[in-house]
Amino acid sequence: MRRGSHSAGNRPRSRSLLGGVIGVLGELLLTAGALMLLFLVWQLWWTDVIADREQDGIVAELDQQWGEVDQQIAPRQDGPPPVPDTLGDTMVWGTMHVPEFDRERVPLAEGVSLEKVLNVKGVGHYPETALPGQVGNFSVAGHRNTYGRPFEDIARLEDGDAIVIETADAFYVYEVTESLVVMPDAVEVIAPAPGQPDVEPTEAMLTLTACHPMYSARERYIVHAEFAYWTDRADGIPEALADQEEG
Repeated sequence: MRRGSHSAGNRPRSRSLLGGVIGVLGELLLTAGALMLLFLVWQLWWTDVIADREQDGIVAELDQQWGEVDQQIAPRQDGPPPVPDTLGDTMVWGTMHVPEFDRERVPLAEGVSLEKVLNVKGVGHYPETALPGQVGNFSVAGHRNTYGRPFEDIARLEDGDAIVIETADAFYVYEVTESLVVMPDAVEVIAPAPGQPDVEPTEAMLTLTACHPMYSARERYIVHAEFAYWTDRADGIPEALADQEEG
């Protein structure tokens, strides 16, 4: 009788201990879930807020330095385009206009560092590639989601769509020729002759690179474009931006 009474007295104590453990685990899971939710809000929303503010400020500062551009349509130039000064690693030296994108203008900086360029300044130029208007492959990278998502709408681009680079002196107009999806190690897409690393380039090309699919870095979404013409910034905007400015 004494032994049975002792066992019966332990059962409530064991149940109480088990209940306490379950309660603590439940609280830990709820805390972990809340932290995960906060991280997702920061990653998917707040980084955009901060990056948009930073990049809008950069564009406004460039407009002050360069002066306002006349909204009349500038004539196409026949001679070779001026070679822009890239100003050094991580420095912003231009902007990119894509009329088909919801966000139509973003800063363009030198380098593709995540922390110093892509996460804060917008689009980054691969340093070993050509510059706007030059024969070769002017190649750039940008985020498709988070940090301002300058290339969020990259998959919307179709053959013939315009991509315009603006610098202090000129507008460089490219027209889309091809879109494709590749693996991250397919570096030949930014070769001087895109896709043909052993071939000497004969054309001025532009390549956009971004992660694919959305919210993943498993692959890369690539857009190639061919140089069409350039205009002097002092003369106004290129025809490719006329509809954008009217909108």
